[in-house]
Amino acid sequence: MATKVSGDGKKPPTAATNLIAGGGAGMMEALVCHPLDTIKVRMQLSRRARQPGMPKRGFLQTGAEIVRRETPLGLYKGLGAVLTGIVPKMAIRFTSFESYKQLLADKETGVVSGKRTFLAGLAAGVTEAVAVVTPMEVIKIRLQAQHHSMADPLDIPKYRNAAHALYTVVKEEGFGALYRGVSLTALRQGSNQAVNFTAYTYFKEVLMKWQPEYQGQNLPGWQTTLIGLVSGAMGPLSNAPIDTIKTRLQKTPAQEGTSALQRIQRIAADMFRQEGFHAFYKGITPRIMRVAPGQAVTFTVYEYLKDKLEKSGPAVLVGSRYEE
Repeated sequence: MATKVSGDGKKPPTAATNLIAGGGAGMMEALVCHPLDTIKVRMQLSRRARQPGMPKRGFLQTGAEIVRRETPLGLYKGLGAVLTGIVPKMAIRFTSFESYKQLLADKETGVVSGKRTFLAGLAAGVTEAVAVVTPMEVIKIRLQAQHHSMADPLDIPKYRNAAHALYTVVKEEGFGALYRGVSLTALRQGSNQAVNFTAYTYFKEVLMKWQPEYQGQNLPGWQTTLIGLVSGAMGPLSNAPIDTIKTRLQKTPAQEGTSALQRIQRIAADMFRQEGFHAFYKGITPRIMRVAPGQAVTFTVYEYLKDKLEKSGPAVLVGSRYEE
C-alpha cells in the first residue's frame, strides 16, 4: 500500500480545519459512545474473579447494574473530562498525522508507503497521548470508578465533577499524578492510531480504485462509516492488555518507593495470579463496541465537516502551508 500525501487527490487540510472538523467529530463520538466506555472501565476495575463462586458479569449486566444503582446518568460519569479534552485531542490527532505523513513522504514523488503511514499514525497517537489523553483519562477514570448514585443528593462522592477531580488530584497527589500511566497510554494510543489510520487509508484507497468517479471528493457517507467501523475495531484487539493495566494504574494513587514500571509489573502479575489470563481482556466487548462505532462516527463526521469547511468560502490560517 502506498498513497500520495493526500491520497484522495485533495491538498492536506489546514490546522483550522482539523480543529473544527476533528473537534466536532470527537464531540459527537463522545456523546454517542461514552456509556460503553464507562461500562468498560467498571469491568476492567472489577475484582469479582478473585471471589470464589462469584459469577462473571458481562457488559450488559454491568451496564444494567450501573443504571439500577446510579441511574442512567451514571453511564455518563467522566463525560465532562472527555468533552474538555476531545477538541484538542482530535485536532492534534488529525493535524499531527498529516504533518508526520508529509515529513515521511518520499521527497520526489510525495508517496507515503504503508509502513510510513503506520509510523505516522503511531507518532500521532503518541503525540495526542502525551499532550491531552493521559491527563484527561486520569480524571475520567477517577470519576467513572465512583459508585455513587446520581439521583441521591446526600450521596456525595469524593470527586464532584471534572474540574473538582482535577483540583483534588493535583492538590493531594501532585501535578505528576495527571501523567500516571503515560507510557502505557502512549503505547495504547500509538498502536491504536497506527492500526486505525493504516487500515482506514488502505480501505479508502481500495474503494477509490474501485470507484474512480470519487477521485478528488469524499466517498459516500455509508462507505466512510463502514471502513471506519472495521479499522476502529482492529486497535482494541491488538492492545487490550495494555488498556486494562493502564486503567488499574491510573485509578489508584502512587505508592512511595515504587516506580511506575514496578507498579505495572505488580498489577500485571497480580491480575494473572489472582484472576487468570482472561482478566487482561476484561471490558474488550464494550471497548470494541465503543471504539469501533466511535471511529466510524469520527471519520464520517470529520470527512463531512472537512468537506463543508473547504467548500464554505475563503479561509486564512496564518502560518499554514495552504491559504485560501
